[in-house]
Amino acid sequence: MARTTGSDGGRTEAAIREAAVTLIARYGYEAMSMRQLAAEVGVQAAALYRYFPTKEGLLFTLMREHMQGLREAWEHSRSAGADPARQLAAYVRNHIAFHIGRRHATHVSNMELRSLSPDRLTQILRMRTAYEKELRSILRDGAEAGIFSIEDTGLTAMALIQMMTGVIVWFRPGERLSIAEVTQTYLSMTMRLVGAKMATDTTASRVPSDVQRML
Repeated sequence: MARTTGSDGGRTEAAIREAAVTLIARYGYEAMSMRQLAAEVGVQAAALYRYFPTKEGLLFTLMREHMQGLREAWEHSRSAGADPARQLAAYVRNHIAFHIGRRHATHVSNMELRSLSPDRLTQILRMRTAYEKELRSILRDGAEAGIFSIEDTGLTAMALIQMMTGVIVWFRPGERLSIAEVTQTYLSMTMRLVGAKMATDTTASRVPSDVQRML
């Protein structure tokens, strides 16, 4: 049980969010009770409502923070002015690292959308769309530059997102592949999926050498 100490409101709220992510990922949103959450944190059930007046409000906060964190991580990882191949490689690396590092939060964000009210669901979906729009833009720029060969940008972006996020379903630290090895393999699959022209092509390669070395 993750007991909190003292009366530090910020620490207590953080402990509530952390415990909620774990419990919802383990039991599901509907099955988790606020009383169960309070016991996990080590506070009275009534105390939870000072931080989160409703259970759905707590879920919405968790999902919003997850998407904000993902977008902020991408903004930090992207390279201004980089060509589409480098941007795509950066997007893949960031997406995989972020979701592996936040397995429970990713599970909650993917599986519990159905538990949000329509207005809150719309807000989260807008955040997702904005993030995925970045990928579609990279793919479109690469296709226009002749670096990628893509028939349908939207479908390709959707396939990549599903493939990369799906890593959390099977990846376990300490097993056959490391995070670096998984990322390298997914980079290779990604470049093949977008039809990136490699150095072995009969035409001149337009994929940067540092990206080629990852494949």
